[in-house]
Amino acid sequence: MRTVFGDRVKLAQAYHDSLATVAAERGFIGPKEVDRLWERHILNCAVAAEAFDEGASVADVGSGAGLPGIPLAIARPDLQLTLIEPLLKRSTYLKEVKEQLGLDNVTVVRGRAEEQKRGRFDAVTSRAVAPLGKLAGWSLPLVRHGGAMVAMKGASVSEELERDQAQIRKAGGVDAEIFQVGEGLLAQPTTLIRIVRK
Repeated sequence: MRTVFGDRVKLAQAYHDSLATVAAERGFIGPKEVDRLWERHILNCAVAAEAFDEGASVADVGSGAGLPGIPLAIARPDLQLTLIEPLLKRSTYLKEVKEQLGLDNVTVVRGRAEEQKRGRFDAVTSRAVAPLGKLAGWSLPLVRHGGAMVAMKGASVSEELERDQAQIRKAGGVDAEIFQVGEGLLAQPTTLIRIVRK
């Protein structure tokens, strides 16, 4: 854990405790997930930190209970994270977590990805939000030209990529790359797809 969070392990622990109690009580985290929060959720998201350039501005689309945005913000204080979440209950929770943990590099925006200013971020990330084509349509317009969307995806990502090529191209996506992070740290490494905005 220290390998991922360094001297900010206590912040990660505080976030874990908040997810296990407050987020679970409010129904953002399923009861079966509470025992697997570290491996399947927090560390799984935090290892994606290596996919972002130093000092990058990153939007987390459909942030939910703050995954992957909050673990990224803890692991990489140099990143500027904007958590975009349309639902009031969840965006309220995100603001509470930001305050509790004192995360100065986090901004919470209640709204939908499609309503945000275009071309504003170096990168856009997400986890379990939508099929790849739809996700590209929401994410890529928010990224500056030459920036990228970096989405957490499951084992079927290459099939999604093949199936949704037309939608990705229409959204301005080029040079898709599928890769894994967290090897040697997690039993199940995290699969990411990076798609550059031309």
